[in-house]
Parts: sequence; structure tokens; C-alpha cells
Amino acid sequence: MLKDFFSRRRRYATIPSERKQQVNTKEGVMTKCPECKTIMYTKELQKHHNVCFRCDHHLPMTAYERIHSLIEEDTFVEYDRNLISGDPLSFPEYKEKLATDREKTNLNEAVVTGEGKLDGIPIVIGVMDGRFRMGSMGVAVGEKITRAIEKAIEKERPFILFSASGGARMQEGMLSLMQMAKTSAALHRLDEAGLLFISVMTHPTTGGVSASFASLGDYNFAEPKALIGFAGRRIIEQTIRQELPENFQTAEFLLEHGQLDRVVHRHEMKSTLKTVLRIHGYHREEGGEELV
Repeated sequence: MLKDFFSRRRRYATIPSERKQQVNTKEGVMTKCPECKTIMYTKELQKHHNVCFRCDHHLPMTAYERIHSLIEEDTFVEYDRNLISGDPLSFPEYKEKLATDREKTNLNEAVVTGEGKLDGIPIVIGVMDGRFRMGSMGVAVGEKITRAIEKAIEKERPFILFSASGGARMQEGMLSLMQMAKTSAALHRLDEAGLLFISVMTHPTTGGVSASFASLGDYNFAEPKALIGFAGRRIIEQTIRQELPENFQTAEFLLEHGQLDRVVHRHEMKSTLKTVLRIHGYHREEGGEELV
């Protein structure tokens, strides 16, 4: 059953609203695919979960777009929205940059956490958003993820986390790096409680995030062509003095070498998560009762 499930593939119909590169675009109205350069109406692209109509490239999703694509309407309850980063090192212009990102993204930090229902199954979810400080992990990010894991333990729910990060946040120094241990310890407690953790790595998932909670899932999934790794390609090549494969640190490369369980197309993400949850005994909940 599992073998059949993990080997399935789908084809998706092309939406006939693509435009060539020569179109004169107005900011916000049109979006250009960074892979094939097709110009698309932004609203139609969003309906398509930000997957290019022509080449299937997965463009970034905001945290709330991701949540709305998975969680049933009116069931999402956000955790710790007002938890924000401090400036422990008095890093030059750090406070100003945080304020700019809050205004630009309408987020207080680089991760959104909360609870809701995925196809009727109660879950706790976290989604990192690369628009806020490149999704970097500071103290507030680590604390929000840790608190979400603790909520999952308290409520006896599975935990699903979508990563998108440039790694630890240098402006918070060692305090940022300490979040690797804190989140990993929280996931150990989740495991001891017998609860499921599904990690989904999106483009990019790098640095301390890839080296900690993002790689600790009972299932480690990734989106197609996502960049995943700790150090940069050039640094690794200079260190080992070898040329790396062209597709090194892509989701497909990691899958081939046993570091991922599956590369999941965004259009298959909800059904994949639902299937895994049901395999592990999690069921729809209606009126306070579980349906087997």
C-alpha cells in the first residue's frame, strides 16, 4: 500500500492564461516565472498555488497562502502572533530592518504557527515565510516553533512544519544558534509522546534550519527542485576540492541519496499529508467525535 502510494504521479492541465516574456507587466498584476520566463496573471497563478502553468516551477508561497491551501476555512487558530524579536546584540539597523519587514509582509516574524483541520483531521501547523528576513531563525522563530510543538503534545495532535529559511539569524548571534537545540529537544518530547511530525522543506531550506528541525521528521518531504543544504555549494567545493554534481542540494538529489522520503508536487501536498495522517491513525473529527 505504501509502495503504491509513494510511487503515484499526476498530470496537471495547463491553464491557458500564460503570456510571453515580451508582455509589458504592471507590478503586482503580472508575475514572471523565474525558470521559463512565462508571464502570468498573478491572481490566476495564486489560484494555481503559485505553480507555473508552463514549466511547473514552484514559486514561493506566503505563510498564509500555504495555510489556506491546506487548512479548512474558519478552523485555523493562530498561535503567538504578537511574539517578536528583540535586539540582544544592539546590532546596527536591526530594529529598523525588522520594522520594515513587518510593514512589508504584515507578519511579526518569519514563521506563522497555529492549529486547524486538514480534511477534518485536527493538526498543529507551522509555516516559515521567506519574505521576512529570508525566513531566518532568530529567538522568536525558535520560540514560536517550540511553543507550537508543545501545543501539539498538549492537545495530542500531529505536527506539520513547512520550512523556508536562509538559516540562523546572524543579528542575534549565539542566541539564534541555540534555537537549533531548543526546537530539536521539543521534537524529541513530541516523539516520546508518540505523536507524528511531518517536515516539508521548500525552496530554500538551508543553514541551521536544515541541520535541525527541518531534517527531524518522521517523514521528510520536499517540494520539487527545492534547494536544501547546510553550507553553500562554493564553500563545499573549495573545502573538499572536488566539483559537485549539477543537481547537488536539490530535493531530487537528496531523495536519490536517501535523505528524503518523497518529493511532493504542491498540487499533491494536501492529499499526501491526509494519506500519511490516516495511515498513522489520525481521523476526521466532527462534533467532538472521531470518525474511523
